[in-house]
Amino acid sequence: MIAPQDHEYSIMGGANRASVGRLLTLAASAISGLLVFGVLHLVDLAKQLEWNVNVPPTVLSLLGAGAVFGVLYLILNKWAWKWPGIGTYLKVPDVSGVWDCEGKTLNPDGTIKFEWAGEITIVQCWDKLRIRLTTQTSGSSSISAALAQDSVDGFVLLYHYRNDPRPQAVELKSHTGCAVITIAEDLKSAEGEYFNGRGRMTFGTMTWTKRNP
Repeated sequence: MIAPQDHEYSIMGGANRASVGRLLTLAASAISGLLVFGVLHLVDLAKQLEWNVNVPPTVLSLLGAGAVFGVLYLILNKWAWKWPGIGTYLKVPDVSGVWDCEGKTLNPDGTIKFEWAGEITIVQCWDKLRIRLTTQTSGSSSISAALAQDSVDGFVLLYHYRNDPRPQAVELKSHTGCAVITIAEDLKSAEGEYFNGRGRMTFGTMTWTKRNP
C-alpha cells in the first residue's frame, strides 16, 4: 500500500492558479526591484558618509525576483489564501479541520443496511488537500479532489479515495470509492453520498459536523 500523501486539488469556478502565479511573478519583480534599489541607495548614502560598506553579491541574490516569489508563494499557500479579501478573490473555502461523520450504508431499495460513525480530518492549503476518514473497522484517504462553489447550497466537495480495513476486520477488503459532499455556506455542516467500487460494492449517505477548533 502506498502511504497517503497530500495531493493537488481542482478549484471549479475559482481563480485560475496560472493567473495567480502570473500576478505573484509581477509582484515579486516589483518588490525585488524596490528592495534592490533600497539597498543600493543605502550603500550610496553610506559612501557619502565615508563609511566602508560592501554588499556581498549573495545579499542581492536573496533579494532577487525568484527568492521573493518563493516567499510570496509560501505566504499565499500557507496563510494568505484564507485572509479576507484574498480568500474572496480566490474562491477557495477553508474546509480544513476535524469533522464528526455519521454514515448510513443503504440497500438497493433505499432502506438502511447499517449505520456507522467516523472521524474526518481534512488538511488543506491553497494548492494541496487531503481527506482522511477513520472508523472502527477501516480508514480511507483521498487520492484526488475538487471543490466547487454552489450558488444556492454553499460548496460541493468531490473526492476519490482509497479505503483499507484494519487488520482485525478480516471480512473487509481494500477498495476505492467516490464521495460527493455538499458543505453549508457557514462551513460547519455537510451532507452527501458515497459510492464504493470493486472490493465492497456499497453506497450510502454521510452527514458531517465540524468540530469547534
